[in-house]
Amino acid sequence: MTSENSFHTQRLHIRPVTTEDAPFILELMNTPKWIQFIGDRNVRTVEEAENYIIEKVLVQFNKHGYSNNVILRKDDNVKLGTCGIYHREDWEDPDIGFAFLPQYEGKGYAYEAANKLMHVAQQDYGLTELSGYTLEENAASRKLLERLGFSLKGLGNLPNSDDELLHYHRVLDF
Repeated sequence: MTSENSFHTQRLHIRPVTTEDAPFILELMNTPKWIQFIGDRNVRTVEEAENYIIEKVLVQFNKHGYSNNVILRKDDNVKLGTCGIYHREDWEDPDIGFAFLPQYEGKGYAYEAANKLMHVAQQDYGLTELSGYTLEENAASRKLLERLGFSLKGLGNLPNSDDELLHYHRVLDF
């Protein structure tokens, strides 16, 4: 992964997740909202977070050229959260996902990062459409997807999950 895989917005630096981010990923994956809305991945140590990054993030990045990204605030380089495009095996549309530490929610960072990533997905990755999945009770995620121009398509599941999710969809027609 090189700097060409990094992007910037007015307030944010967006770059691919690396194994050096394991302590941050560990913290993020164990926040109450991650566990409630994304699911407990049973990652409890930095070593387990490193393995998760190697097995889930880097494999996809190496295969498709995109995956999960760390979102950093430009002013102080603080890691705020993640935003990524996920290509799930045997799945039609890639989907967008995001998660932020609680203290950085509600400040527009997720919108800023996801909006930039959608443009990059179209321009650099050649994607023409994206999906987004969320639990019905995750009002913040639903609101963000709608603000990003996604429309509710119906109900769906992600691979290897029985959770019934709201399936949002958007054509990348900028």
